[in-house]
Amino acid sequence: MRVFTTLDEVAAASGEELGSSDWLTIEQDRVDQFAEATGDHQWIHVDAERAAGGPFGGTIAHGYLTLSLVPMLGSQVFALETPGAKLNYGVNKVRFPSPVRVGKRVRAHVTLGEVVDLPAGKQMTLKYTVEIEDEPKPACVAETVVLLLP
Repeated sequence: MRVFTTLDEVAAASGEELGSSDWLTIEQDRVDQFAEATGDHQWIHVDAERAAGGPFGGTIAHGYLTLSLVPMLGSQVFALETPGAKLNYGVNKVRFPSPVRVGKRVRAHVTLGEVVDLPAGKQMTLKYTVEIEDEPKPACVAETVVLLLP
């Protein structure tokens, strides 16, 4: 695990691959809980019987569920123990190239992108690739933006 304790350490690591998280199995219970939290009960996610005859041979995770795992998976790769607040600022780009079938395992590979000085502190981008075990395409590719305040 990479631990950053100063804003200068973060800036110096711009462009570095930080590593990969542990594998996480996507269980139907997690998908069902996400459906409850978001109100998205589309059959492809929650109806195992109907989904078995669908295009993926079973239920799949919501794309936004996969995206929502980025902070948890990323916390296994790096930690920001810098002074001051750390604020999620947004996402520059998100794509979902391949669905995650329930029962499959995913992990995140993280690269620290550009680190820019701002009057209030630093803005960093993080590039996440959420891989699906034994699948050629990733589940999610996302570039997140974080503000680091001194």
